[in-house]
Parts: sequence; structure tokens; C-alpha cells
Amino acid sequence: MIKSKIRRKVLKIRKNNINKNFEINSSRILNFLKTQNYNFKNLGGYYPTNYEIDDLNILEFFEKKNYNILLPIIKKKNQMEFFKWTKNDPFKINKYGIPEPVSSKIYYPDILLVPLVGYDNDLNRLGYGGGFYDRYIEKAEKIKKIVKIGLAFSYQKIKSVPINKYDKRLDFVFTEKEILK
Repeated sequence: MIKSKIRRKVLKIRKNNINKNFEINSSRILNFLKTQNYNFKNLGGYYPTNYEIDDLNILEFFEKKNYNILLPIIKKKNQMEFFKWTKNDPFKINKYGIPEPVSSKIYYPDILLVPLVGYDNDLNRLGYGGGFYDRYIEKAEKIKKIVKIGLAFSYQKIKSVPINKYDKRLDFVFTEKEILK
């Protein structure tokens, strides 16, 4: 199956499962990161859309622990940058209908929570097909090492994600059932 067919199939499954109460435990993520000895201050996340794992509760949990929370803003030429955000800050809606922070200072995350459509046991990620995260990771990792954590429902796992030279592997995938590393 090519990426677009897999993407459509998994997105349909995700939409049909939206009423099920799946959640990824925020303290489990923090405890895991501590056991891996990650010293980090900046946590990048995303505003959930299209039935993605809702990471806002995870971001709020980390904000209360005094971490900087970063959300993406889509720039020209399909580029993305991350900016500081707090739960009390306003949003603006981008051309895709996704809320973005209203901020002007770019930050680079130490840890990046990544939305995904599908994933496999080799930590390959199937996204929406725009390449935003792959391009961002390529650019940001020239500046610093970023730990990339995919957030997904366990039913989004597929046998094998078709990849190309531009695709960036994740370091971990967290689901409501397991942590892949």
C-alpha cells in the first residue's frame, strides 16, 4: 500500500474510535524521561486536531512543573517554527484552521511531542503528507539534539511505514498501552 492509502485507512479508523476514552498518562511521560536522564527545559507540543491524541493535558502538566511549553506556527514555504505558549495565552487560527500561539520569539524544543497518523515497530512515523515535521526536525537538529516522541493510539500501529530519505524516525512512541523505544 502506498502512503496515501495507508493514511486514509488509519485516519478512518481513528475517526471511528474517537468516542473511546484513551489517554496517555502525563506523569508516566515525565517519569520515563527522568529514567532516561534527559535534562530538558523546552517541551514542544501541538494543538490537537483531526482526532489526534490530545496533548494539551500533557503540556499543562509540564507547564505546572515549570517547563517552557512550545507550540508550532506555520511559516511561509511550508516551514514551521516553535514559540513559547502558556495555557492563558491567546491563539490565532492559521490557514489550516489550527490554533497557533501569538508570539514572536523562536525556541527550539529539547523534547518534541509529535502527532502522527501511523507508526511501526521501527519508530517510523506516517504523518499527513505535508512534511512539516520532517523538515522542521532536519533543520532544528542542525542546531541541537531533539528527543522526538510520537503520540498515538495503539490501533494506529501498522506493520511497516513506507519511508523515504526525507522521513525522520522517532526516538519513542507513547500509546495508551506501551512505550516503544
